[in-house]
Amino acid sequence: MAAAFLNIGGYVFIFFLLSLATLAPQVRSHIAVFDDYWTQRQGDALKQTLASFDPNPLNVTNHLNYHVALALDTTESTNNNTRRELSQMRRGRKMRNKRGQCVAHNPIDKCWRCDRDWEKNRKKLADCALGFGRRTTGGKDGPIYVVIDASDDDVINPKPGTLRHAVTRNGPLWITFARSMIIKLRQELMMTSDKTIDGRGAKVYIMGGSGLTLQFVNNVIIHNIYIKNVVPSNGGLIRDSENHVGLRTVSDGDGINMFGATNVWIDHVSMTRCSDGMIDAILGSTAVTVSNGHFTDHQEVMLFGANDKHVIDKKMQITVAFNHFGKRLEQRMPRVRFGTIHVVNNDYTHWEMYAIGGNMNPTIISQGNRFIAPPNDQAKQITKREYTPYVDWKLWNWQSEGDYFLNGAYFVQSGKPNAWSPKPKNPVPNKFLIRPKPGTMVRRLTMDAGVLGCTPGQAC
Repeated sequence: MAAAFLNIGGYVFIFFLLSLATLAPQVRSHIAVFDDYWTQRQGDALKQTLASFDPNPLNVTNHLNYHVALALDTTESTNNNTRRELSQMRRGRKMRNKRGQCVAHNPIDKCWRCDRDWEKNRKKLADCALGFGRRTTGGKDGPIYVVIDASDDDVINPKPGTLRHAVTRNGPLWITFARSMIIKLRQELMMTSDKTIDGRGAKVYIMGGSGLTLQFVNNVIIHNIYIKNVVPSNGGLIRDSENHVGLRTVSDGDGINMFGATNVWIDHVSMTRCSDGMIDAILGSTAVTVSNGHFTDHQEVMLFGANDKHVIDKKMQITVAFNHFGKRLEQRMPRVRFGTIHVVNNDYTHWEMYAIGGNMNPTIISQGNRFIAPPNDQAKQITKREYTPYVDWKLWNWQSEGDYFLNGAYFVQSGKPNAWSPKPKNPVPNKFLIRPKPGTMVRRLTMDAGVLGCTPGQAC
């Protein structure tokens, strides 16, 4: 396995070559002028990518599955009648059980949602991430910044109280919203490290303009916001930190775009109709978790790794957990180059072409998902290997365990089970055999996917 990865010196050399190659517009990812500031940030991001890579990914997948089992077992102990428990659902949202107890099934939600004082204890959320992005704390160590102004009139000198002003500050911040608002971004929202965007207690829409860009940053949480109808922006001078303004090229129209970003947790977002991808992670982005999201009305949902030449993406590790892939989605849930992706306990109710695809020998571990195939007989296969003959892709590690297949859906496996993780040290007691909860339980695990309606003084 070690031979499959480049050493640090090799990565530095390749990364340097990428920055000088004729593919510079793609590699620089909309940076029109690659000045000393961006050179420094790129170098720091590379170091963070290498430091964030986990050499034993099976430890991470087992750790998540263990906490799913604990969460469900605890819920079952207080709700021993599953039918009664499911009867508490209304339009896909959980209600309190007959004893007045808060019911949260998946372990991320169970960590914080039953706290009536969540508004006073917002930063408790920072202790709840699981998966490859489990070390993400966002703005936990900083003050709370309240967005009071939905405008985005000045992208060079953003007005205090706006979202753009908040995310371009240099230190850690926990960003909240004074009221419900629709924010139409004139240009990409360039974020800095150590930030949390926390939309609980308001309905916050990033809508009708540009999306969020996480470029060469570390430690970001994006939580409980709507991202809809994102379109490309023309580029130009944009503030990208408190002390720097950079020249950008035309953006693609992605909802959330990660370039060399590490320790990122995207949770309880609702996304629909972005011009390009909904969530992209490229150029060495790693230690990422995408959880509890609801995705609809889109062609190319998630792209992890954008170029066959970007071998730094061999360090990419991403968890996709407890999401609902819903109506009118076509493909890429996700589509992967290189890297290791844990796709666990998601509900795939719609796709038109395929659900999970990739090339360049990515490792894909699919555990405990529910896959409902479309009526089209030509689109029953969940998986798609692109631009690669069978003699090559038969060696790729694409494994399915505990998945639930409906309406003729099927997952084409390849490689050898557990060949993707060398002799891991189990992070939980040895008496536990860590198996994923089966796809038959996905309805419970994902019933609150998407933005939550949180009311102060009540469990969320």
